[in-house]
Amino acid sequence: MNKLLVVTVLVALLALNAESFRMPRQAEEEEGTLTKITGTIKSYYDGAVNTATGYLDSIKGLKLEEKAKNIYDDTTNVVTTYASIVHDQLYHIFYSQ
Repeated sequence: MNKLLVVTVLVALLALNAESFRMPRQAEEEEGTLTKITGTIKSYYDGAVNTATGYLDSIKGLKLEEKAKNIYDDTTNVVTTYASIVHDQLYHIFYSQ
C-alpha cells in the first residue's frame, strides 16, 4: 500500500511538472486583405530589385565602361586624323599658290 501511494504521488508530480513544460499556443492570426496585397506587392518589388541587381552585376563583369572608353578614344583619334587631312586638302584648294 505504501509503494502504491509513493508511485501515485510520483506520477502526480511528474504529470504536474510535464504540464508546466508545455509551450503556450500562439493564436494564429488571419491575414487581412490589405496585408495580403502589401505582401504581394513587396514580394514583386523584391523580385524586381533582385533581378535588376543581378543584371547590373553581370554587366559590371563584362567591363563595358572600359570597352566604351576605348572605343571612344579610338574613334576620336580616327576622326581627328581624317579631319586634319580634310582641313589640309581644303587649305591647299583655297590657298594654292
